[in-house]
Amino acid sequence: MSADHVDPLAMIAKHRVVPVIAIESVAHALPLADALLAAGLPIIEITFRTAAALDVIRVLARERPTLLVGAGTVLDPATVDAAAAAGARFALAPGCSPATVKRAREIGLSFVPGVQTPSEVELALSLGCKTLKFFPAEAAGGVKMLEAIHGPYKHTGVRFVPTGGVSPANLASYLSCAAVAAVGGTWLAKPSDMADGKFAEIAARTREAVAAAAAAAKGAAC
Repeated sequence: MSADHVDPLAMIAKHRVVPVIAIESVAHALPLADALLAAGLPIIEITFRTAAALDVIRVLARERPTLLVGAGTVLDPATVDAAAAAGARFALAPGCSPATVKRAREIGLSFVPGVQTPSEVELALSLGCKTLKFFPAEAAGGVKMLEAIHGPYKHTGVRFVPTGGVSPANLASYLSCAAVAAVGGTWLAKPSDMADGKFAEIAARTREAVAAAAAAAKGAAC
């Protein structure tokens, strides 16, 4: 089924892992997508940290309709428009810019702003956002910080997508935390992996992450 017919944030919460990709070449787009899909993870976030990002989003949205394609590092309203026009179904940012969030809402693009403090959580909630990126997760206190910051806001329904420092070593801890909707993972596919054609290794790491998410779903919340 095409990803066009699903709620992006619901799909992210279902699969619980979002590959965060800084991709340098459009030529790597389809092999990467196929590796993720083969591993059972039909989601990708292409960050606007490279010149290729917009073209990659466009190619993936057109050529792999079962893949939920998102944009990362979306810092302003103009980038919201560009990402949506290229076919992105959701977008994330490291911070919480009201103008950017409002533009995404205007055009119907699911948006996940970044937060790190209670004041930023309240700003995001005031803008109608309840799925929030927690960045940089490990540097900001990791799971302990997430547990603490979630407490006063749990009744609002807010949940977090920690990104930055999440790795196979701490993945289970994040996924077992009740505050976490999903994690953002840069370790799944690094630029050097793609440049070296290591798509089988990317698929293997992705399968491990998918298995960890499934195992966490059966365990107790933190």
